[in-house]
Amino acid sequence: MTSFNNFYQNIATNRLSHWLNTLPAQLTQWREQHLHGEFAQWQKTLAALPKTSASSIDINTCVRAGVRNDINDGEYKRIENLLKKFKPWRKGPYHIHGLHIDTEWRSDFKWDRLTPHISDLSNRYVLDIGCGSGYHLWRMRGAGAKFVVGIDPTQLFLTQFQAIQHFIQDPQVNLLPLGVEQLPELKAFDSVFAMGVLYHRRSPIDFLYQLKAQLVPGGELVLETLVVDGDENTVLVPGERYAKMRNVWFLPSCDAMCAWLARCGFNNIRVVNTDITAIDEQRKTDWIDTESLQDFLDPNDANKTIEGYPAPKRAIFIANK
Repeated sequence: MTSFNNFYQNIATNRLSHWLNTLPAQLTQWREQHLHGEFAQWQKTLAALPKTSASSIDINTCVRAGVRNDINDGEYKRIENLLKKFKPWRKGPYHIHGLHIDTEWRSDFKWDRLTPHISDLSNRYVLDIGCGSGYHLWRMRGAGAKFVVGIDPTQLFLTQFQAIQHFIQDPQVNLLPLGVEQLPELKAFDSVFAMGVLYHRRSPIDFLYQLKAQLVPGGELVLETLVVDGDENTVLVPGERYAKMRNVWFLPSCDAMCAWLARCGFNNIRVVNTDITAIDEQRKTDWIDTESLQDFLDPNDANKTIEGYPAPKRAIFIANK
């Protein structure tokens, strides 16, 4: 069963040591709630992954562990069959001993859009909120981050992260099954990333304050979210669904988002990128078995969602505490 003891040992001697006042009790409770059921079965599948030795690791230009020649045909097929039990794979892609996990999202596209604009991550403590299976955690570490923590409450994403960690084995990269509302005011991270999360929060202003509470003074927030066109007073509040998603609450304009950040006390606020989500960035693959972006858009007008709202447009905001 999942153990977080190594994480506790790591933070006991770094600037996150005060987190030990609350974290072990939270994760003990979480573990007790997941002793049985689907997560327990996934853990058995994880345990069946073959132990391999990667001749090379690349988390700088991609997320790759090993090459095809590191393992035999039987091991390759076993890895493929076991990892496919963790579908759907949303964020990636990953390359494990020559096996291409072709995830629904090309998360490397987003990474390439934001990296020219963020601070150098060298030797920084980095937090990624709503990190999914952790693709960007690896890229942050590859960019020089000293210690990387991702939080996401989804059991499947934790399992997928553990599967990749099985092959990479980097104790400075971690994923915890927590929601942002479970974080104390850590005030310990040099960089906080929150990408694709804000529109899922019922109270975006509370969310921004939660992000701010994790940063050291002067720390950098990197926030990516869905936006709509308009002025600082424009905010779309969708009906029951937006692009077939049930839990979408607020889509601000870029000006409105900047105003929210300023209201929460952030400074040096800037919009560094806007981008219409393209079908080559989010699409069906053999690793998801579900619908994807093409199914969420109006078949007669790709500029609209199937509900008639503006098609997904994303913007990246950077600000400082």
